[in-house]
Amino acid sequence: MALDDVSMAIDAGERVALLGPNGAGKTTLVHHLLGLLEPAAGHVAIAGEPYTEERARELRRRVGLVFQDADDQLFMPTVLEDVAFGPANLGVDAAELEGVARAALASVGAEHLAEKAPHHLSGGERRRVAIAGVLAMEPEVLVLDEPTSGLDPAGRRELVELLDGLDEALLLVTHDLDLARRLCTRAVVLDGGRLVADGPIDEVLADEAWLAGVGLA
Repeated sequence: MALDDVSMAIDAGERVALLGPNGAGKTTLVHHLLGLLEPAAGHVAIAGEPYTEERARELRRRVGLVFQDADDQLFMPTVLEDVAFGPANLGVDAAELEGVARAALASVGAEHLAEKAPHHLSGGERRRVAIAGVLAMEPEVLVLDEPTSGLDPAGRRELVELLDGLDEALLLVTHDLDLARRLCTRAVVLDGGRLVADGPIDEVLADEAWLAGVGLA
């Protein structure tokens, strides 16, 4: 889905829910934030710096994406190696890698999983490890694509508590309006590639008839 005249900004530490029906343009917007797509007009800036080919690597580090399916993100033999993979590719010194990875795991309450194989973990544990792998790269904005998808109620509750305690700015891509209201203070709604709402989340979600009209009932 192409984006049409979408203009928005996310402040440091802000928590924003990105809402909209399937095909609304949410994934396209996220790809622009990661520098995977370039706008035909206008620009995308991270921390005030526009994307350029020369600065793409540095700017992409500032925006961390946690995939909807944690299995798409975990592929190394052990959890520790998985979490260390991103920092290693950013050039973190080999002598510091283990400490960086263990600190990221500790930040999500998963350091005890360091030596386990990712495929032996529960769904909730895999999601925590995937988030740790992104946090290890010290992003300024954490983008989460349907983070509670596939989790049981206990896993969902634990993940919400984890995300609620993070300091990074959050961009939560979700169809779960209860989750959005629990974690975010602002909602941005896309429909047909256009921005149709942007404001305090309680105000945006208050009009049930309007939400149904944009496929968010």
